[in-house]
Amino acid sequence: MRISRIMAFLVTLALALALPAMANVPDAVVGKWETEGGKSHVEIRKSGSQYVGKIVWLKEPNRDGKPKTDRQNPEKSLQSRPIIGLQVLSGFAFKGGEWVDGKIYNPEDGKTYSCKMSLKDKNTLQVRGYVFNPALGKTQTWKRK
Repeated sequence: MRISRIMAFLVTLALALALPAMANVPDAVVGKWETEGGKSHVEIRKSGSQYVGKIVWLKEPNRDGKPKTDRQNPEKSLQSRPIIGLQVLSGFAFKGGEWVDGKIYNPEDGKTYSCKMSLKDKNTLQVRGYVFNPALGKTQTWKRK
């Protein structure tokens, strides 16, 4: 009886230690994510030594039923490019359990922000966009698809 309790404790301890470690492996961020509010899905992949992401699904097309375009982009020549397929995450490196030094493009306002990402658990991604300092930013919670 005592041995089975010890074994159960050791198995529980091993799992408790292994789960956080599995959530913070560099490629754990790779996959499809539903953005906060469910407006879009972003697919994150590894490109060389960095992580990037593009929009692969939108909840709503334009009012006329056509694909949404990047109309808020300050560069007139880019305003006609479709939102689906648009790279919105770029330049992320995995350091200290987080994906840092990246950029996030917001097609709703046409601006690019500094960004970092971290996994809350294997299916929950915290995405923080900011200007100058992460303390001066906004965090969104994305769910794995």
